[in-house]
Amino acid sequence: MIRKVLLGTALLTVLIVALYARFHHSAPPLETAYAGSRTVTLYSTSAQVREPVATVSFGDRLEVLQRFQNQVKVRTAAGMVGWTEEGDLLSADLWQTLKDLETKSATMPVVARGHTRVLSNLHIEPGRDSPRVRQLNKDISIDLMARQPALVAPAAISSAEEEPVDAAAFDSAKPGSHKANERQSQDRKSKDRDSDEKPEPKKEDWWLVRAHIADQTVLAGWLLGRFVELDVPSPLPDYATSAGMRIVAWSELNRVPSESGKPMTQYLLLGAHGPEGQPCDFTALRVYTWGKQRERYETAFVESNVCGKLPIQRLAAAGPQADITFSFLDASNGKPQRRTYQMHQTIVRRVQDGSDQKSRKRSR
Repeated sequence: MIRKVLLGTALLTVLIVALYARFHHSAPPLETAYAGSRTVTLYSTSAQVREPVATVSFGDRLEVLQRFQNQVKVRTAAGMVGWTEEGDLLSADLWQTLKDLETKSATMPVVARGHTRVLSNLHIEPGRDSPRVRQLNKDISIDLMARQPALVAPAAISSAEEEPVDAAAFDSAKPGSHKANERQSQDRKSKDRDSDEKPEPKKEDWWLVRAHIADQTVLAGWLLGRFVELDVPSPLPDYATSAGMRIVAWSELNRVPSESGKPMTQYLLLGAHGPEGQPCDFTALRVYTWGKQRERYETAFVESNVCGKLPIQRLAAAGPQADITFSFLDASNGKPQRRTYQMHQTIVRRVQDGSDQKSRKRSR
């Protein structure tokens, strides 16, 4: 009798499980999203008192089941369900844009290399208001592909950029004093004058980069230029400082043997004068060659007052002693035109209309 009861219970349990699997359907997802941070923790509820139930990594595909304010209920590929913040997710459209950006940047030439100076946000487009792709830690290696200036929103301008308060003037402006009344009159006139003058919009440099993450992941996105520390080869930073030039990019032209037989790289250095946010990628270029007699780098060529656009195109040399040809788009006359140069040994000339212009050589 007991065996029959046990057998009947087992058959009933199997039947219930089969019926549940046949007729039970999980809630269909509202949309698809992807984890947008290095690690995203899923919690048991959207309330403040909650427990973690799962952890997903950047790029993991998630199904969105429900939304409540800034909280999103998602389901992982393994079937785990939990809540997370909306800011930790990337929509399917943003994820596709990110993948397209990675594909595009993989075919672009590298104009400079560097690393993140501080904790930095990687964006989908140039601008602080564009969606964030991922946060990069300090000292992450990056390849720089292209530069684009973007307007700085008024709210993004830090108070450190404002004029400091004059303490002595503040003390003299006590209520009821003659100096206070005079200063108030001057302030009103100054405000009236300033209201008629519209301040020029500020711009800042943004760079399209490929970030090399520690887990062998390569991410593409736009990074604020001031968060980038360029890994400029020595001794180019010293030469740029003495010339009052802010380094933008550089290129290896060729290598020549020194007296000891060590190969020495000869460089094309690109830079600009003045602050960031300029319409031109670079406004000056210099060529540094290795002098065998003095065993040091020398300034072989200087060109200023250009409005260059990255990248630099360099024709591959037929041999170690062959001439080097490089060019770039120049918009100094308003319309972008290709500007071509040719280097023979340590002599650099600009090529124009089939003829060579006189080189501008400097010694150092």
